[in-house]
Amino acid sequence: MALLGGAKIFRRQTQPLDIPALVRRGLPYSSYDALAGALGVRGSDLAAIIGVAPRTLARRKLARRLSPVESDRLYRVAHIMALTAETLGSLDKARVWLYQENRALGGNPPFSLLDTEIGARLVEEVLQRINHGIYS
Repeated sequence: MALLGGAKIFRRQTQPLDIPALVRRGLPYSSYDALAGALGVRGSDLAAIIGVAPRTLARRKLARRLSPVESDRLYRVAHIMALTAETLGSLDKARVWLYQENRALGGNPPFSLLDTEIGARLVEEVLQRINHGIYS
C-alpha cells in the first residue's frame, strides 16, 4: 500500500484484509499518481498498463476515484513492483529490472506484461525463481 500512497492517501493503517474492500470501492485517483511516481513512468504508460484511455483517466481525475476494475489492475502493478523491490533489494533495482528485456519472459520487459493477469503471474513466477536462486 506504500506504493499507492500509504497513510498519506488512505488516512489510516491499512491491513491486508482491508484491501479487497478498498479496491471494490475504487482507489483514490491520488494512488494512481503515487504509483506512477514510484515506478518513474509517465502517467500515460501506466494508463496503458491498467487499460484506461486518456479521456477516461481525465474523468477519473475529476471524480478523484478510480473504478473497481482499474483499482484492481493498479493494485496488481503495485504488488508486482513491491515483490520486485523485495526480491532485488531496492526500488531502484526494481525499476531497472522491470524495464529491461528478460529472456525468461521471451525477451519482453516485465512491465510490458503487467497489462494482463496471466502476464503478471509470469513475472511473479520469474521473481520467485530469482528469490530461490534459480537462474532466470
